[in-house]
Amino acid sequence: MVDHDELLDRLTRLKLTAIRDQLDSLLDEAARRELTLREAVAFLCEREIARKDERRVEMASKIAHFPTMRDLGSFDFSAQPSVDPGQIRDLAACRWIAHGDALLLLGPPGVGKTHLAIALGREAIRAGYSVLFVAATALVAALAKAHVEGRLEERLAFYAKPKLLIIDELGYLPFEPNAAHLFFQLVSRRYERGSLLITSNRSVGEWGEVFGDPVVATAILDRLLHHSHVLTIRGDSYRLREKRRAGLIKPGTLKPETVA
Repeated sequence: MVDHDELLDRLTRLKLTAIRDQLDSLLDEAARRELTLREAVAFLCEREIARKDERRVEMASKIAHFPTMRDLGSFDFSAQPSVDPGQIRDLAACRWIAHGDALLLLGPPGVGKTHLAIALGREAIRAGYSVLFVAATALVAALAKAHVEGRLEERLAFYAKPKLLIIDELGYLPFEPNAAHLFFQLVSRRYERGSLLITSNRSVGEWGEVFGDPVVATAILDRLLHHSHVLTIRGDSYRLREKRRAGLIKPGTLKPETVA
């Protein structure tokens, strides 16, 4: 007969920590449900797998460097009728990541682009894909610094490694003259190998202005749009809407696109 402490020790050695930590309650629940031995084993395994998946997602989310945690359940689709919930659910299935496609989320500031980007990034992690989140300005600054220091190849390899690279807020600030060429090298490195998710407040037709080089911008878009999904969000800023509700801003005094 194995006593309680010995059983806990064996579960620890097997690294079945979810079962170990909830052993009494899990066994009580299995008894209440009158599970067969086979069903009880399956039930215990499900709880262990769920705990491991939860920890894996938590660790991968830290590695992804999300600025905050968002999920699809907290996205207010009613406030953004231009966003099709069915399309988002389809994107959350991550088939586009499996195929190495690009996803562009376009629209004025405050409409939920970054929220969706993070939420889809977390869905990718749950599906087992590696993810990295980076602001566009920080990305280009890192590439430019590496270029000056003779480490560009090393930095490109770093950004090429994750299966999904999320680049946030492209177009909010102007880039340096050499940025377009550096960004092109990254897009070329990931083309048909790893997925890109890019959020931008500028339409693709304005990317020549964003990069300061229409020719290179066209080459970038040629690769991004070859296998891509483009979602344009139209509507009012969440932040401005809340301020209007609070009476801090009078209706009509500000347009969404005038506020970063």
